[in-house]
Amino acid sequence: MADKFSLSKFFGVNDDDYDDEDYQEPASPVKPTVGAPQRPVDTRKVVSMRSAKSAASHIAICEPRIYSDAKAIAKQITDGDAVIVNFARVDESQAQRIVDFLNGTAFAVGGEIKRIGEQIFLCTPHNFEVTGDVAANLGTQFTS
Repeated sequence: MADKFSLSKFFGVNDDDYDDEDYQEPASPVKPTVGAPQRPVDTRKVVSMRSAKSAASHIAICEPRIYSDAKAIAKQITDGDAVIVNFARVDESQAQRIVDFLNGTAFAVGGEIKRIGEQIFLCTPHNFEVTGDVAANLGTQFTS
């Protein structure tokens, strides 16, 4: 009669070489019962919803026309999106007020705001890293 197929023979392990004393049963997850004390949660295994969203980050482009448009731009920054803001359609005093407002917003979320053109700014939340210097690459003098 043919020998019965065995995984131990397939992998070259002899049943006599296997030692049951070294094997430990994996711990089963503890299910809380009503009234039972809860074990402390290991926070290293908990992922917040914000960080899960950051995997699909967005970059928005905005052209504000009035100061009140700054609120919508700030909302995008606080939601974790980067925003490129073009101030070509806003007078200089309104643009300065909007930049001040967005600078405060970026600071509040641990982000930053950078000038990337004469009338264009990039506002990023904490999860974006901006490298390079556009002004130096273009050979022009911009002040932040």
